[in-house]
Amino acid sequence: MQAQVKPSKDTRLVEADWVVRRMAATEEDTARGMFFLGVLESVRVGMGEEAVAACRAATEGRRFVGFFNYPVSTFLQLVQVAARVLAPRWGGGDEALRQMGMQGTRGFLESAVGRTFLLLAMGDTHKLVSNLPSGYRLAVSYGDRSVEWKGPREAVFSMRRDFMPPPYHEGVLREVLTMVGARNPRIVGRKLSLLDTEYHITWDAPVDLTAGNSRARRGVVQ
Repeated sequence: MQAQVKPSKDTRLVEADWVVRRMAATEEDTARGMFFLGVLESVRVGMGEEAVAACRAATEGRRFVGFFNYPVSTFLQLVQVAARVLAPRWGGGDEALRQMGMQGTRGFLESAVGRTFLLLAMGDTHKLVSNLPSGYRLAVSYGDRSVEWKGPREAVFSMRRDFMPPPYHEGVLREVLTMVGARNPRIVGRKLSLLDTEYHITWDAPVDLTAGNSRARRGVVQ
């Protein structure tokens, strides 16, 4: 008879964290269906249709429509299972969460509302980061968010009462900045309490190709 392998202490802590997050959510706390679809697409690309079916089972086979609202407690259940499924593909649960955050954000930014959000930034990364709190209000019904600028290309984005673990939003924010054309965006999340997190956001200055061409025309050798 094969011996059962007991979950490690770290695994038990991660599972317990998901349970507490779900318990903290109310019926009024909702997220757009496009983020559910982003999770399922990440699983489909990474592990195939059989794995997608296993993840759907966590939501009792529910079907999702992109801009409809669904309980975030259901989303947490789905992401918990998907992270476990995708962890071997991405070398761990944290990177799996980042990938799901990136995929869900692509779906949001491809929608009419998401395209408008990007259009309002007008290709300006500073403006986009300043607009992040309003962007999140379009996507979810819960939480308070604010931006504090530390420099021209450095900000701290604070989230209060948000249910997702930090790596998920690291993926969301990285994808948003990439889509607006930020150069080498870096996002580091720091957990303050169960539902409160802050994200240190930085990116590089754009390359001044005009200056380089001007020097070349003058025969300046670097």
